Amino acid sequence: MDALLAARMQMAVSMGFHIVFACIGMTMPVLMAYAEWKWLRTKQTVYLDLAKAWSKGVAIFFAVGAVSGTVLSFELGLLWPEFMEHAGPIIGMPFSWEGTAFFIEAIALGLFLYGWNKLSPWAHWISGVVVGISGVASGILVVAANGWMNSPTGFDYIDGQFTNIDPVAAMWNAAWFSEALHMTLAAFVSTSFAIAGLHAYLLLKGRSINFHRKALQIALTFGAIAALLTPISGDIAAKDVAHRQPAKLAAMEALYHTEKSAPLIIGGIPNDDTETVDYAIHIPGALSFLAHGDFEAEVIGLDRFPEEDRPPVLVTHLAFQIMIGIGSLLATVGALYLYFSWRRKEQLQKKWWLKLIVFCMPLGFLAVEAGWTVTEVGRQPWIIYNVMRTEDAVSAMPGLQYSFYLITGIYALLTIVLYWMMNRQIKTVHLFYASANDQRQVVKDRERIKAALAGKAE
Repeated sequence: MDALLAARMQMAVSMGFHIVFACIGMTMPVLMAYAEWKWLRTKQTVYLDLAKAWSKGVAIFFAVGAVSGTVLSFELGLLWPEFMEHAGPIIGMPFSWEGTAFFIEAIALGLFLYGWNKLSPWAHWISGVVVGISGVASGILVVAANGWMNSPTGFDYIDGQFTNIDPVAAMWNAAWFSEALHMTLAAFVSTSFAIAGLHAYLLLKGRSINFHRKALQIALTFGAIAALLTPISGDIAAKDVAHRQPAKLAAMEALYHTEKSAPLIIGGIPNDDTETVDYAIHIPGALSFLAHGDFEAEVIGLDRFPEEDRPPVLVTHLAFQIMIGIGSLLATVGALYLYFSWRRKEQLQKKWWLKLIVFCMPLGFLAVEAGWTVTEVGRQPWIIYNVMRTEDAVSAMPGLQYSFYLITGIYALLTIVLYWMMNRQIKTVHLFYASANDQRQVVKDRERIKAALAGKAE
């Protein structure tokens, strides 16, 4: 394994692992704060129990996400020193602000976890809101840095040197909004459906029915709304890519030849030798419309770029199709949930529906992984688009493949530990909630007995 492949594989493993925690860190605190708000408004104890249960999950994922994020920050300097030498002063600002958001989130999470019965109820809820806002802000700021790699700005590149650096312009680059919007919605879709799937599974097992029904209701409400908004953000992102990175769009759609009225390709396997797509469905003119808002518009194909500047078509196209397919499925399930909640509530209790939600549990994260594959692989061979090639940024340090093996092993071990911790937490929450329900039932029974005795005495 050569140095470039080892470095890219290590970043892929690290990013693929961390992106899951980034999504959870952006979404789960919001659901946690919403559950506490429902308790404050309704005084239904189930929402209080739910907020407390979810806060334990937030704490676990926050700790693991901090570890994986720290590893990523070290890897940027270890694996890509040439990139960091030039890019560091330009995109250091969003990383610095992300660190600030992370610091605020840590403080607010501490207040939330240890502030029960110590802070006033609304002050405690505000600390949870701060956790949620900080988590979303952290994700947006990191995506702004990635957007700069796809749309580099805020500097002049003269004779191989970066001059006239403007970090503010670099942070608010042309790609940040579309990427941040799409990523934020994707985070809510993936995490919400994962949480919903877990509670649906526990409902099928017959555990703590009311608790898991309320959790399922909250998670699916957020997930359904985000899933229905995601195609809109995806359209914004696709139009932006068509304008700034036509080679990436051509690879996403496996469009080998520049065409007017370019067809939208659904499915299929790209063949670089024949420059065709086998087993695909073609919708005439649809790609032209989606990219430029005109069925007759010309869409630039891969034939406009030298072979050495073309992204890997097979990986980019298949990842894009996976992302679109899963996104469409989850949007359909989300629309069904909103319809059933409005007109057919009895369907939400059916086993087929709960099994469908369980099936959807991992799909959102698979779509996120596929989406990031499109973003990163589709930018190749550039680490900074049209400025610096990936092969020119990699470290010359020997033995990078051993670093890849070590990091992969560490993440595998961390995954096992995380699974054990979450499984233990789920069992603890179930036992706690069941016990709490028993205690509340005893109190209710005592009150009924007292009322009955009082009535007889009269």
